[in-house]
Amino acid sequence: MAKKTKTNRARVSRRMKKPPRLRATWWGYRRENGDVGSRNYLLVLSGLFSANPVCERVARTLRHSVSITHPLGRCQIAPDLERTLKTLVGHGLNANAGAVLIIDHYHENERSGEEIAHEIARSGKRVEVVNIRKGSGIAEATAKATRIGMEMVRELTNEQRQEAPVSKLLVGLNCGRSDTISGLSHNKAAGWVTDQVVRLGGRAILAETTEMMGAENILAAKCVRPSLGKRIWKIVRETEKHVLAYGVDLRGSQPTTDNIAGGLTTIEEKSLGAIQKAGTAPIVDVIPWAKRASRTSGLHVMDTPGHGGESLTGICAGGAQVLVFSTSGGLTINHPLMSTIRVTGNPASAHLNLDTTDVDVSDIFEGLPIQDAGRRIYDEVIDVASGKMTTGEILCLADAFAINRCGPSV
Repeated sequence: MAKKTKTNRARVSRRMKKPPRLRATWWGYRRENGDVGSRNYLLVLSGLFSANPVCERVARTLRHSVSITHPLGRCQIAPDLERTLKTLVGHGLNANAGAVLIIDHYHENERSGEEIAHEIARSGKRVEVVNIRKGSGIAEATAKATRIGMEMVRELTNEQRQEAPVSKLLVGLNCGRSDTISGLSHNKAAGWVTDQVVRLGGRAILAETTEMMGAENILAAKCVRPSLGKRIWKIVRETEKHVLAYGVDLRGSQPTTDNIAGGLTTIEEKSLGAIQKAGTAPIVDVIPWAKRASRTSGLHVMDTPGHGGESLTGICAGGAQVLVFSTSGGLTINHPLMSTIRVTGNPASAHLNLDTTDVDVSDIFEGLPIQDAGRRIYDEVIDVASGKMTTGEILCLADAFAINRCGPSV
């Protein structure tokens, strides 16, 4: 008993000590348009699904490069084609891409790689296009793109990190496989991080519209203008209406089966836990899926599905350099361009997913204050933004890229 008392006193003593000041700066790559990247990748971007094999071969050959491929770009209705284009442009504009190499295929009446390149080049970064059909085929295109890519990587590796304020940081917020403790532990700690980033002039993106259902009034009350609150109500209603149009109830898939296994019984219960990631920061904008966030400091709400791949893709296109991904079930999702920091407050998840957990705050249930848990996550955000690799990056996990669609293929 005496030993236990001594341990408790030691804990209290440590907590009473004044913690060091939060770091207000990080180290990143400054871009011509004023953005700062936490990474300096050559982004090898597929303009059309038939260019995917060349895109992947080139990226595998070149160090310091990442590839983004997709099954779209053709036989899509106009709104979907526009969405595909904007998503690809958004990733090219993300500050983590120091330069962009677009691998394209011949387009007849649809958007071309040159058009994507034109939009990205406005940021001031170098963009090159290699079109498979404008040469003698795949072998020549692969060789040409590899040579161009080599030159681009050499240019990028000559750049050095510079100190930047937290006001240049845009943090994405997402969660997966939530359970009954998510809103009490890691989501609440992530909310503390959101508040600190915004207090220092930075920005955050809260996504997953399906996980706002039942909590609309709470989010609307945080908006800086009444019109933004009305938009939150609108995107939630439209999401539910869109699902009902197929003759099914959204509540048939939300909460998900793993949420239910974790003890969640209703979508409202899940939402009330999920929005804890927003903290108390003011909501300054409500934006469509994959739209680039404005430079206004505060919380930006993005209208995305609950599907992790699509949600993360939208957040990255919105400009986030790093993402805090909180999970109770140990989801191993990782975006190829945006550094994904996996956080858990679930003791079982921390043990079962040791290899892919970046921050464990499960000692919240042993008395760790939320602000101390939040500080642990905040320090990891600053470290990762400054170059520390996440477990996902070390293990080459890059599975979270999926373009959300609004219509059928044609």
